[in-house]
This record gives sequence, C-alpha cells and structure tokens, in this order.
Amino acid sequence: METLPNDPMMLFSFVNMKLRDEYPSLDELCLGLDIDRVWLEEKLAACGFEYSAENNKFW
Repeated sequence: METLPNDPMMLFSFVNMKLRDEYPSLDELCLGLDIDRVWLEEKLAACGFEYSAENNKFW
C-alpha cells in the first residue's frame, strides 16, 4: 500500500489523481491500495467531500 497523505486536502488530491489516472471506480482504488472504503469516505466527508460514481471523483 502506498503511504496516504495525512492532510485532508492532500488526501483529496491524491485520491482524485489515482481515480483519474489508474482506477475506474472507488471500489477498485480501495482494493488496489488496501484502503477501507468507509474510512476513506468518512475522512473526506468530514472535509465536505463526497464521492460521485458518475464522475469517478470526490467533490
């Protein structure tokens, strides 16, 4: 697993970059990076971001 950024804005940017460049869905990203999806969504939701499956990104 890659080391995830601790800063929420950096995490937001990192995850969206991975979704754009490497993973067709959040489920595949979480599987590929061994990340708990609920944890990731809650961490980013605490900063006001939510995942859009239609756009395959957080915003």
